[in-house]
Amino acid sequence: MPLTPPDLISIPALVAAASGLSAAAVAWIVSRALAAVPQENRDYKDAPPLAFRIAWWPIQWMSHFVEPLLSERSLGRWLDSLRKGGLDYSLSPAQFIAARLICSAALAALGEWLLAAFDGSPKMPGRIGTGLHLQVLVVGALLGWVYPVLWLRDRISARKRELLKALPFFLDLITLCVEAGLNLQGAIQQAVAKGPKGVLRDEFQRVLRDIRAGKARAESLRTMASRLNDTSVTNFVAFVIQAETMGMNLGPVLRVQADQRRAERFLRAEKLAMEAPVKMLFPLIAFIFPCTFVVLLFPIAMKFMNAGF
Repeated sequence: MPLTPPDLISIPALVAAASGLSAAAVAWIVSRALAAVPQENRDYKDAPPLAFRIAWWPIQWMSHFVEPLLSERSLGRWLDSLRKGGLDYSLSPAQFIAARLICSAALAALGEWLLAAFDGSPKMPGRIGTGLHLQVLVVGALLGWVYPVLWLRDRISARKRELLKALPFFLDLITLCVEAGLNLQGAIQQAVAKGPKGVLRDEFQRVLRDIRAGKARAESLRTMASRLNDTSVTNFVAFVIQAETMGMNLGPVLRVQADQRRAERFLRAEKLAMEAPVKMLFPLIAFIFPCTFVVLLFPIAMKFMNAGF
């Protein structure tokens, strides 16, 4: 039976009405999901890194739904990694996992957009198949999933290098203040006020903040040693706590610790200097020596060729 003009008019209207209802239903579901996410109280937390602040709203929204899916073991492992990177007061494990998911989706979408732009160019009209699109999506998603972990690992390594470099100077400041008559907490306050900005200054600030919050000084120092996870800091904290427990004078103990840390820094620099020739061996053999041989042997080879050999 052929459709009459009124029937033809009603079909687009029905399609438009169904599309509008579907969009309204999706918007209602999304709004309900957004309303279910509680606001996070960040009055006592540090600001997250810049990349996280840019995408903070979707990270915060997604972390609310990701956190119930994580096990206690996984949460503890990621919290320990964030603590070593100095981010445990800035990010929660669920927020870091949410950032990995968002980064994965963003890189996959960026790779697909770039591939689609090349696919639509006049020089390559429709030459890119579906398989390549899927490969770009998978590779982009994997890179986005792995990149935050690599960034966190590099941050932990950089913090450790900076810590080992600044520790003797801070110990010297604390030693001078203690020998001048201040107690350990006052010496740490002066070291924070006069010391250079960096990892160790931030960690001592956290120690002072924990002490003002009511935590015992020994426990605050042990927590700092656990966060930094370095042998030098652990030894320093252990010696200081032992000296305070036994009623010893802190000045000589801190002086010995400062001298030992300075000697360790010198030995590390000497070790790196001795490793430099070994690390330069492969670039010399692979890149520099071939170029040198080409420059030296090319004129000789040309003379032999001109002589008829």
